[in-house]
Amino acid sequence: MLELLPAELPWLLAIAFIAGLVDAAVGGGGLIQLPGLFTVLPQHTPAALLGTNKFSSVFGTGAATWRYARSVRSPWRPVLLAAATAFVFAFLGATAVSLLAKDAVRPLVLALLIVMLGYTLAKKDFGALHRPREVGRRELGIALAMGAVIGFYDGFFGPGTGSFLIFLFIRFFGLDFLRASAASKVVNLATNVAALSFFVPSGNVLLAFAVPMAAANVAGSVTGTRLALRGGTPLIRKLFLLLVVVLIARMAWDTFAG
Repeated sequence: MLELLPAELPWLLAIAFIAGLVDAAVGGGGLIQLPGLFTVLPQHTPAALLGTNKFSSVFGTGAATWRYARSVRSPWRPVLLAAATAFVFAFLGATAVSLLAKDAVRPLVLALLIVMLGYTLAKKDFGALHRPREVGRRELGIALAMGAVIGFYDGFFGPGTGSFLIFLFIRFFGLDFLRASAASKVVNLATNVAALSFFVPSGNVLLAFAVPMAAANVAGSVTGTRLALRGGTPLIRKLFLLLVVVLIARMAWDTFAG
């Protein structure tokens, strides 16, 4: 039986587990899993690797969303509204890939990440306390705009989606890092499902790799969620800052060295 398994699978299972663990706590699993797929399976098309990544990660994100929903209270009205609009605009972002140059987006994303990092470091209590705001028309409007912008961005480009969501849920809804991370999973799940609704019908999923990777991603997600719930806001804040620094380094390299 072992001889029938693809030789690349053990590496991909390890990558999927680590990606699920990191993504469950603070997002950014795609920074691990997608480059891993391109490195281990260079013979396949980018579309097939992107579809395989989404297929695997959607199960891990779903598992994290379920576990957070059982343990953490979220402001469901704005979260679900943001998720609904994100689903729709993720489609629009995917269609815009063929019309717009991604290279033009990188400098803007890099600048936003640097501002986000500076703001979080300057405000020591940012995301430390859970002070939810009353949800009125203004907050619902912000949720609608958040879903539209982040959904389009995730469909079009992608890196840092989870980090942007966490930052915005803290900034505009007064959540702490733990609850913002939980809320971001719902919106991320919506954008992943939107992407899959394109990749699966078009045959751009390598099921021989995607199905076992999905199981490994779920295992990593369960572990990561457990660590996040135990470590709480202080742990997630540290992981968030580390992830943003990594994102800035990657974006700077792609922008100036690419």
